[in-house]
Amino acid sequence: MASVNREIADFLKRSRAQCDPAQAGLPPDGRTRRVPGLRREEVALLAGVSADYYARLEQGRPITPSPAVLEAIGHALRLDEAGLAHLKNLVGITAARPRARTPSVQRLRPGLHRLLDSMDHALPALILGRRSAVLGANRMARALFTDFDAMPATERNYTRWLFLDQDARDLFVDWEVQARAAVENLRLDAVHASERQATEALVAELRELSDDFDHWWQQHRVHQRTHGSKRLRHPLVGELIVEYETLALPGDSETTLFLYTAEPGSASAQALSLLASWALAEPSASPDRGTNRRRK
Repeated sequence: MASVNREIADFLKRSRAQCDPAQAGLPPDGRTRRVPGLRREEVALLAGVSADYYARLEQGRPITPSPAVLEAIGHALRLDEAGLAHLKNLVGITAARPRARTPSVQRLRPGLHRLLDSMDHALPALILGRRSAVLGANRMARALFTDFDAMPATERNYTRWLFLDQDARDLFVDWEVQARAAVENLRLDAVHASERQATEALVAELRELSDDFDHWWQQHRVHQRTHGSKRLRHPLVGELIVEYETLALPGDSETTLFLYTAEPGSASAQALSLLASWALAEPSASPDRGTNRRRK
């Protein structure tokens, strides 16, 4: 419990430091601000709680705010939907519907593997699970990014690949943007008690092996990936921009389907089409999906 209170305190302090007083609707008071962001008493005022109560929250005291108080604090700190959900998860307030218990090891149904394979002629597609584990990827996705199937099962993780593989740094023109988003998305997984030990092990490994990951992890920002774009410099087809959309899979709220497209008629679409031709000429994956050679 003490570690959770420290997480709440750290998130509140960092969110407060990132909040612009002018955007929060506070009039200038003539006082010089020695540090960026809001003061504690200003957050308390905007949230309608006492300054002492809010100070104790930021000190990591064992307090459990009500949902209404959290909503007020989130509004005062101008948290987005992901940030407010993260704060509620830290405190232990979840949606009214209980989350179904899921196995510790996630595996895709055969039908989902067939769904991925059916898109081989159309577009790259991959499915991520908890902690950005890569549960499945079709041939176009493996050709666009890397051959996740060739990795040991324990290393088949999108965030891990992004930070620890030099090929990933070379592939993404906007690597810093993509890497920061991955860290911030991983933060959302870090609060689930049933998976905390596994998440902490991954985080500890990445913090030890990557200074960039360690730096961004300490900033305690959160982000929910739903759609966006990636700029790539692919070794086979050159530079291209792909747009991605995410879809939650029915039957397992902790798996997400990522679909990648390019603007029709663009140079990126031509590059993606060329990549599809190359990928489909390669031998198909073996039934156990673990014997393909990794793309160099």
